[in-house]
Amino acid sequence: MSLLELHSRSLELAAAVVDTVQPEQLVLETPCAGRPLRWLLEHMVGRHLGLAATAAGAGPDPALWRGVPVHGDPAGAFRHSAARLTVALAAAAPHAAPLRLPDVDGGAPLPFDRAVGLQLRDTLVHAWDVAAALGSPARLIAAVEGEPPLAAALLAAAARRPGRAPAAVRPGAGAAGPFARTLALLGRDTAWALPAR
Repeated sequence: MSLLELHSRSLELAAAVVDTVQPEQLVLETPCAGRPLRWLLEHMVGRHLGLAATAAGAGPDPALWRGVPVHGDPAGAFRHSAARLTVALAAAAPHAAPLRLPDVDGGAPLPFDRAVGLQLRDTLVHAWDVAAALGSPARLIAAVEGEPPLAAALLAAAARRPGRAPAAVRPGAGAAGPFARTLALLGRDTAWALPAR
C-alpha cells in the first residue's frame, strides 16, 4: 500500500473509534495532559482541516490549525474533516511539494511523505487517546498491529520525533508491539486509565 492509502486507513480506524463517542462523554479526561475528550476531538478535526489547507497551498498559518468545535456530533465532524483531508492530500500527491506544518520544525518545509507520515502517526496516537478515555484501547491496537504495513509506518513516523517532541520517551520504548513502542516513544503511558470515581 502507498503511504496515502495507509494514511486513509489510519483515518478509517480512528473514525471507527470516534463513532463510539457519546455526547455525554465529551467531558471525560484523556491521556493528553489533562485535556478533556471534547478538546482532543476538536484538536484532531482542526489538524485535518489545517493540513488540508496547507496541502492546497495555504502555508503554515497556525490559525488554520486551531481546534474546530464538534458540538454534539463528534463523529460527523471527524468524518467530514477526514474526507476533506483525504481529497486535499490526493490532489497534492502528484506534485509532492513540501508541506509546512506550523508545529513541526518551526514551520520549515517538510517532504510531502514525511508530513503525511506525521499525520498518520498523530491520527493513530490520538485515536488511542480517545479509545483510552473510553476505556477500550485494545481493539484499536489489535487492528493496527493486524496490518503490518500500517504498524510499520506508524512506528517509523514515531521514531523520527521531529521538531518539538510531545513528551519524554517512556521506559516502554522497547516494548514488543509496534503500537506500544510508538506510544512510549511519544511519552504516552500505555497503562493510562481514567481515575476511579
